[in-house]
Amino acid sequence: MSARSVHLQRASVSLLKYAVLVAGGLVMLAPFIWMVSSSLMMPREILARPLVWFPEDPRFSNYAALSHAVSFGRMYLNSLIVTVATTLGILLSSSLAGFGFSKFRFPGRDVLFVMVLATMMIPFFVVLIPVFYIVHLLGWVNSYLGLIVPNLVTAFGIFLARQYMLGIPDELLDAARIDGASELGIYWRIMVPLSGPVLSALAILAFVYQWNNFLWPLVVIRSDSLATVPIGLNSLRIYASSPDVVNLQMAGATLAIIPVIAVFLLLQRYFVQGIAMTGLKG
Repeated sequence: MSARSVHLQRASVSLLKYAVLVAGGLVMLAPFIWMVSSSLMMPREILARPLVWFPEDPRFSNYAALSHAVSFGRMYLNSLIVTVATTLGILLSSSLAGFGFSKFRFPGRDVLFVMVLATMMIPFFVVLIPVFYIVHLLGWVNSYLGLIVPNLVTAFGIFLARQYMLGIPDELLDAARIDGASELGIYWRIMVPLSGPVLSALAILAFVYQWNNFLWPLVVIRSDSLATVPIGLNSLRIYASSPDVVNLQMAGATLAIIPVIAVFLLLQRYFVQGIAMTGLKG
């Protein structure tokens, strides 16, 4: 086989790979594109079959109507407060626990780590009632504390941070100790900066999960003033039998996805690096 034939074969294979990737990307983006487009449609256009992809007359007034149907601005603020606070708490608890499990030796360390991992196999529905009972005893029902505190620690975050920190050389920590650095100083000045990629990846995963969290806010919230975005979108469901609000549902869903996209675009350069460098060492 000539060099020209080999080159053409490789070019054809590469072209086929890119074609498959583009086709897969379009399939994944299609629902998102239609959601954004339908947020500007009349209800009859959204319900029309075959599917209408673009509005005849874009109606940006759908977004204004959404704010009249529900207190979407307040819900948006509640979601930002709860999600940002919870994400920061997860980053702090996961990095501290990961530092302890990866760089300290103490009796029962491995057994304790296995117990932490075992909690990942327990469905949230199993612990929902006990957690709610504890929150109720603490008087945190229908409060920001009730929304935030039970979600500040995740076994997956601890696992991810620990696996990444195992790859950080112990010699760096020993040198810092010789220079007189405290363990907290080592954590803050060495471990956290070097763990930037994995913490960025964890921040994206935690933010997306907490922003979309529906079940726990539904259980612990009692007043509309503390409702989050998923609760607000669910409140529109009671009008689902009426075609007059389906455009408002699409407008709400479009607004709800903005913070998730913003966080991903901000941290995506570290996301793949953080996941790829989190090996299974240890």
